[in-house]
Formats: sequence, structure tokens, C-alpha cells
Amino acid sequence: MEKPSDSSQATSLILRLAGPSTTKAGLSTEQTEINRVIADASRGSKFYENEKRKDEEVTARILRILKLRDQAVKGVDMGKVEQKVDRLLEAIEQERDLTQYIVHVDMDAFYANVELLEDPSLAGKPFGVGHGVLCTASYEARKFGVRSGMPGHIALKLCPELILVDLHMSLYSDVSKQIMAIFRQYDPNMLAASVDEAYLNITEFCERNDLEPDECVQRMRQRVFDETKLTVSAGVAANKMLAKICSDKNKPNGQFHLPHTPDAIKEFMHGLSIRKIPGVGRVKERLLESIGVKTCGDIYNCRGVLALLDKHFGLHSLLRVYSGIASNVVQPWVREERKSIGSERTFRAISEKEKILEKLEDIAAELEDDMERGGWTGRTVTLKYKLDTYEVFTRAKTFNRWVKTKSELYEAGRELLQPEWPLRIRLIGLRVTKLKDLRKKDDGIAKFFEPLPDSKSPSKSRARDSDGHDSDVKELDSEDDLDYDMRDVEDELSITVAETSTSRRLIKPELPSSEVHLQPTMVPPEPTSTAVAGECPLCTRRFSDNDELNAHVDWCLSREAIRSAQAEGDKTERKKPESRPNKGIQEWWKAPSLEVNVQNRKRKRRKLEE
Repeated sequence: MEKPSDSSQATSLILRLAGPSTTKAGLSTEQTEINRVIADASRGSKFYENEKRKDEEVTARILRILKLRDQAVKGVDMGKVEQKVDRLLEAIEQERDLTQYIVHVDMDAFYANVELLEDPSLAGKPFGVGHGVLCTASYEARKFGVRSGMPGHIALKLCPELILVDLHMSLYSDVSKQIMAIFRQYDPNMLAASVDEAYLNITEFCERNDLEPDECVQRMRQRVFDETKLTVSAGVAANKMLAKICSDKNKPNGQFHLPHTPDAIKEFMHGLSIRKIPGVGRVKERLLESIGVKTCGDIYNCRGVLALLDKHFGLHSLLRVYSGIASNVVQPWVREERKSIGSERTFRAISEKEKILEKLEDIAAELEDDMERGGWTGRTVTLKYKLDTYEVFTRAKTFNRWVKTKSELYEAGRELLQPEWPLRIRLIGLRVTKLKDLRKKDDGIAKFFEPLPDSKSPSKSRARDSDGHDSDVKELDSEDDLDYDMRDVEDELSITVAETSTSRRLIKPELPSSEVHLQPTMVPPEPTSTAVAGECPLCTRRFSDNDELNAHVDWCLSREAIRSAQAEGDKTERKKPESRPNKGIQEWWKAPSLEVNVQNRKRKRRKLEE
């Protein structure tokens, strides 16, 4: 195992300082000089020190992975491992569906172009939207290396003539509604991924109107321009992942259609940078590059090592990426899927208590409006704040009643802030979880199981203080792997979402689950707490948490699950499909068959250890 040199570590830090949006369309090709300017402008600042710390953490993580790789390959017949992976690839290939025409539409520099319509004097000038941190930049500004997510003072170093424009969220929202209304005429079930991008399935529309997909997309883009004077880029492909990648090929104001053939798709993916894959950000890119995966084609070349390190990288999802196979299901977000609702603001660092509380009050007011408009209430309020050192902390409090008003949210946040003074912060936010849908009627069995006043999810619980507060949690800044909203590109990428009312919706991608499930089985959730709080009316099993109780009832109501449970008899221990420890693929490829029983796996493991 080779230890990274000082020069390579310095290079990784410079690339990290360049920010998460280095792949945006329209950026200057002279990235080396731009990155140097960014590094020089940042050096000595708290931001620089925080980024340096996080870069060192990633380097340490890489060293651990490389050590595990070296241990894993010892004495292993890599040929057999690769044969197993090849068989898995053959199975994945059977999932390929080339019958649908999926379109990803992405407005070009949306905020900037809306501002340009409001102020035509900005035409041809480099400008950015936002002050503390830019939300977007005009294409003229991007030529200087200015991009979204960049601090304003660094953007001015790159482009001294840069004009900074205030955000006008209500304006962007109004224009977005107008554009989405046009898209829905081509697919009523379209998925709005964010304020300025969407997914559509135009297969039925094209068949009904006897149109080729390219002509259909061209007409749609022209309609948007005619009615709003804004341009939109589009990608047409067989699934959402490919369409998302293709929409960036001919930006701005262009479209790209990837042919619906396996060979064309594989050729397209082979040389594609791994960073172009939705959900792969700076950190995941570094981790994959450390084992030799720089392009999607490298996934196949490194398939043996990836299989042995499945726990860390998720072999199955990477093989689907390599094959260009992903979900082609386009449908609106289901209301029940929402887990949280929140709002946060970034600003210049402040330390005065009155100013911080004023920001908190504004956030509480915004959150109340969002909850009222959406028809939500909740029981857990989480406070988030970022210090001027760029370290992020959260504190949370769970109530035994529903909360949603500005006064309730503000008082909860103020109470959570109380032990933390003095503070110097540059971001503050509030988030409400354990939501209740006020628009949903409480019918049938759902009404029978009202949320228990003191229930909390064991899977998300933390040590609690005597006052009922969750203890402090220090987090890595969520900007480690920021990418624009890609929640529904591919479910297996396990991308989590954080929504804010003052910025574009952003995501923090995570690597997929480590285990390959070729023969999934249905098992009931298992409670993790001994305190009794509810009982299943079907099997009388007792639970301590309302979420687990409801999940178990759903399982119990499944006839297939009931038959399975009856056949298996009295099992004293059941593993949870989501929370069990990830064991990776190392035992899977050694198994004589895909349905090998646990005893055989244990015997083989003992032999290997001997």
C-alpha cells in the first residue's frame, strides 16, 4: 500500500477548494489557474482550515480502504471473483428496458436568466446571484471560473468585474410554475426534480401525436422560450440517469439524444468520468479513484476489487452504472414520502445574540409558512448551525404534542441555542421531522394507531439530556458532496435530500448499500427497545415505537408475509433488512450457489480462517 505523497495531498486539497460544481456547463477550461487563484484566496481563512481538515479525513479514509483492499486480495483467485461478477452483469443486463423515451429538462442558468429578464442591462456582463454564497452565475461569469456554491469574495477574486445580484425566490418560483405547466402538457405525470429541472416520459405523447422524440423535445423547448424567453437544455435517453447526463452534453440551449441500443449506451458510458454520474461528488470520486476507477469503463476493469470491497462501494449499483441501466419510472413525488420540512439561511458570520435570534425568528416564520402551505405538522424540531469555522452542529428536541406555529418553532430553537452561547455562526436553520399529514384523513387502521406521545425512532435516536434534548452532534458539512437535486434518478443510489426555502434544493449523495440481494426475502421489522408502547392487533406482538409498530402492521397485513411467517414457525431472531451490518460480497462469490444456507457460509468462513 502506497501512502499518498505530500504533493498528491496538496493537489487533492486544491481540487477540494475548487468546490462541488466544477463540472458545470460553461466553465472555463483553464481550471488549473482558476483552482490556484481559489486556493490562494482561501489560504489562511477558517474556510481553508476546515476544508484542509476534511481533505485529511478523506485521505485517512482512503488509506484504510487501500489497506483493506490489500488484505482482501491475498490468496484470492481473482479470476473466480470476476466470473461471479460477470454472471451478475448478465443478470443485470436482463433488466434493460429500451421501450421508453425519458427526457431530462434543465433550465439554463435559471436564476441568472430570470434576473436578466428583470434587468436587461445585465446582458453580456458577468454576474452572480447571491452574495455570501452564489446560487448561480451567468455564462459570462462562468468563463472566469465563477460558479454556484462559490463564496462571493472568491468569485470577485476570479472576476473583479463580477456583479452580485440579490436573490428573488418568489420570482423564481412564479416563473418555475409557468414552465412546469408547459412540461405537464407533454407528460401529466412529470417529475419536478427542482425549481428548474424535471423528468418526463414522452413515449405516449409521441405515439399519440405521431412525433419523433427529438422533434417533440425541440417543440417543447421552443414553447418554453416563446412563452418565457428562457432557454432550456434537454437530454433524451432510455432512463432517468442517462437522460440527466445527456442534458448536460449540449448546454446551453441544446439537446442530446442517446440512441436506444445497448451498444450505443455502453460506448457512451465507457469513457464517461465517474464524476458525471448523478450522486457521485468530490468525496466519492476520490474514493473510487483511489482504487483505479476514474471512468465508468474502469468499473468493469476493477470489478474484482470492487466485489471484495462491496461494503464500501456498492458493487451492484456500480455495475448498473457501468451498463447504463437505471429506473425509467417517471411519476410525481408521493406526498407520504416526505420525512421532514425545514428552512435555513447562510449569511456573513455574526456573534451578537440579538442578531442571531433575529435570524432564527425569520427562519421560524418561513418554516411556519411552508408547513401551513403544505399541510404539515410535526413533533421533533432540529436546530442546525454552522460556526464561522465551518463546523456544523445540530441539536434536537422531541415534543409530546404537534408543533407548527412560528412561536413554537422559535421557542424550540431558542431553547436549543441557550446552552451554546457564546456563538459566532454563518448559518442557522430549523427542521421539523416526525411529520403528520394534516390533509390525510385518519381512516381505518391508520386511525387506530395514533402516534404515541413519547415514541421515538430507535434507529435515529441519540443520547438524551435530562431536559429532553438530544445531545450535540457534530457533522461534516453537507457541501462535501453537493449536487443538484437528483432524488429520483436511481433509487439504488440512496440519495438523501435537504430542502431549504432560500436556496435551490441540494442533495448529499451517499454510496449505496453494500450487500447484493439476488434473492430478497420478506422479513418483519424487529423492535430494538424493551419499553412496551403498542401491540399489533393481528399477532399481538408488542412494540416500543410507533414507527416500528406501523411498519410491522404493514408487514403483518401482507398475505405473503403471513404465509412465510407461518412456514418458518417460531424463530427467535429476525434480522432487519435495512439495519443489519453490511458484510459485503466476499462470502457471496465463494458460495457454491446463490441460495447457500447460513451453515455452509459459516463452514467456508472457518476454513478460510484456518
